[in-house]
Amino acid sequence: MGREIALLKTDKGEISLNIRVSARAQSIGLRVDPRIGGAELVLPKGVSKNSGLKFARSKGDWLWEHLLALPKPIPFVEGAEVPHFGVPLIIRHMGRRRSVFGPVWREGDNLCVTGDPRHMTRRVHDWLKAQARQEITDRGQAMAKNLDVSIKAITLRDPRSRWGSCSVDGGLSFSWRLIMAPENVLHYVVAHEVAHLRQMNHSAKFWRLVEQMIPDSDTPKAWLRLHGSGLHRFGATSAIES
Repeated sequence: MGREIALLKTDKGEISLNIRVSARAQSIGLRVDPRIGGAELVLPKGVSKNSGLKFARSKGDWLWEHLLALPKPIPFVEGAEVPHFGVPLIIRHMGRRRSVFGPVWREGDNLCVTGDPRHMTRRVHDWLKAQARQEITDRGQAMAKNLDVSIKAITLRDPRSRWGSCSVDGGLSFSWRLIMAPENVLHYVVAHEVAHLRQMNHSAKFWRLVEQMIPDSDTPKAWLRLHGSGLHRFGATSAIES
């Protein structure tokens, strides 16, 4: 078993549970993940699904408490609001209307999506990810040139908590969800990771370099602390079965 979804029956109702087997896991893990708007059960290799579900069922009260505390999920559907650089856009289905901009484009305060409504979620996700890749790549390469450093590769992911990372070989990784944050927040995270290409640490020299690149770095850092986790509710669905 690699990944699967199971319906967990508890005293308070049913919960959709994402089950994953991990070779690195040493014990059964259970967590609430805002990226999927629900819960994930992680099983070490060799542990049966039934054993995992029994463990999850014993934590039913804990699961409900934390699931109900999650921000309300906002799926990518008709009429939903999704931020682009912090500006809320309303998703509008345009039927099968053709556009020179492709299947998804921004038109004023609307995010227009064409084609089969069943593909709307994927198309909005793909558009946001493409926007993130373009913005992050353009800014990252310009910053790297100014610092006389090279970026080996830029990768987009969807981590639970980290917004960016830098590997020792010069590869940079970012959360695609940064495209939904205000522009100065995305700009700061890119600068932070590019600065690591010069200083692979968080020393005083590193932070001085970041301040040179982003003089008002405290503002985007504060925004991420206060609002960053909320970005994970976009595109998510609820795990609580009604």
